[in-house]
Amino acid sequence: MRRLPFTREKLEEIAAKWPTPFHIYDEKAIRENAKRLKKAFSWNKGFREYFAVKAAPNPQLMTILKDYDFGSDCSSMAELVLAEKTGNTGEAIMFTSNDTPAEEFAKAWELGAIINLDDITHWDFMLEAVRPAIAASADPEGALASRVMCCRYNPGPLKGGNAIIGKPEEAKYGFTREQLFECYARMKEAGVRRFGLHTMVASNELDPEYIIDTARMLFSLAAEIHEKLGIDFEFVNIGGGIGIPYKPGQKAMDFDYVSEGIERAYKELVSGAGMKPLRLYMECGRCITGPYGYLVARVRHIKNTYRLYAGLDACMSNLMRPALYGAYHEIVVPGKEDSTETSVYDVTGSLCENNDKFAIQRMLPVLERGDLVVICDAGAHGHAMGFQYNGKLRSAELLLQTNGEVREIRRAETLDDYFATLKW
Repeated sequence: MRRLPFTREKLEEIAAKWPTPFHIYDEKAIRENAKRLKKAFSWNKGFREYFAVKAAPNPQLMTILKDYDFGSDCSSMAELVLAEKTGNTGEAIMFTSNDTPAEEFAKAWELGAIINLDDITHWDFMLEAVRPAIAASADPEGALASRVMCCRYNPGPLKGGNAIIGKPEEAKYGFTREQLFECYARMKEAGVRRFGLHTMVASNELDPEYIIDTARMLFSLAAEIHEKLGIDFEFVNIGGGIGIPYKPGQKAMDFDYVSEGIERAYKELVSGAGMKPLRLYMECGRCITGPYGYLVARVRHIKNTYRLYAGLDACMSNLMRPALYGAYHEIVVPGKEDSTETSVYDVTGSLCENNDKFAIQRMLPVLERGDLVVICDAGAHGHAMGFQYNGKLRSAELLLQTNGEVREIRRAETLDDYFATLKW
C-alpha cells in the first residue's frame, strides 16, 4: 500500500478549506527528487534537465525546479510565456514543437530559446517567421551564428517505441536520418554555427537500458554528422520518457544506473572518438513530479447493479490517463489502509462517457459515501490534461510545502470562468 505524505485527518482539514476534488503536490519530495537527478549526472559538465512543462504547467512547480537550474521544455505559446514569467529565458528554454505556427517560432526567437525543429520544411518556415526580428537586430548578417539550432531525430524502425508514444515509424514527430544530414548542411550554409541534436522515442519507459541505448544512438549519430559535415555539436538531448512505477511491484528508474551507463557510452563514443565535449540534456516531466502529486476526491455514490460502482466527485476531466490509455493509478482510502473488509469496485466519475473510470474491478476497502479517496501518481499529465466536457470545471491545485503547511497554487474554476468566453 502506498504511503501518503498526509493523514486522513490532515486531508479532511484541507478539504474543509478547498473542497474536493483537488490536486495536491508534495514539495519536499519533488525537491529531493530534483536533487537526485542533478547529482546523478554531475559527471557531465553542463548537464541540464529541461522540465517538460506540459506535464505540470504550474509556475509554482516550475519555480521550485528552477532552484535546481532546471530549464523549461516548451511546445506551445502558453508554455513559452509560462517559462518567461517564471524567469526561464534564453537557452534555459528548449522549444520543441510540431505543426508549429509562425508566431510560436517568433516568440521562441524573441526569448532566445534553443529552437528544436520537428521537420525539414520547418527550417525555411522558421526563417520566414523570424525574418523581421533578424532584420531589426544589431547584426542581421550574424544573427544566426549566435543562435542554437537543433533537430529532432526519428529513428523509425531502428528503435522500438511503446504504447503511449507509438512506434517511431508511425509517429508524427521528427526527421528521418537523411533529412537530418540535409537540414544541418543547409543550416550551416545559412550561417548557423551552434548545433544540438535531439530525439524522443518513448514515454513512461521503465527499462533503463532503453534510455542508455538512446544516448548511445545520439552520440554515434552526432559523431557521423560531425565527420561528414564538419559541424560541432554543443549538446545532445536524449529527451524524456523516463517512466514511474504506477503499478505495485514496478521499480522506479535508478538515476545512478542510467547515468553510469550513459557515462560509459560517452567515454567510448564522444571522448574516445576525439569529439569536443558534449553537454547532456534531458527533458523529463513525468519522473520529476509524477509520483509526488495526488488527486484527492470524495465518494459521492455507491451503486450496486451488474457491478459495484464507487462514484467520485472527480471525473476523467481531472485525470484522463485511465480512460485514454487504460493506465493504472493506485487508489488509497485514507483511514482504511489496514481494513480487512474489501469489495471489488469500478471507480467512476460523472461524465456522460462509459470510459469515465479511474479503476475497473479494483479490490478496495469497503467504501461509503463521504469517504476520501486518493488517486496516486497524478503529479504529471493529470491536471494538465483537464478539459470541460459536460461543463466540468477544472479543480484547484495545492502545494504541501516543506514546512507542512498547504497553500493554493491554482484556484478551482467557477461557472463564471466557464461562461466568460461565451457571447450571448
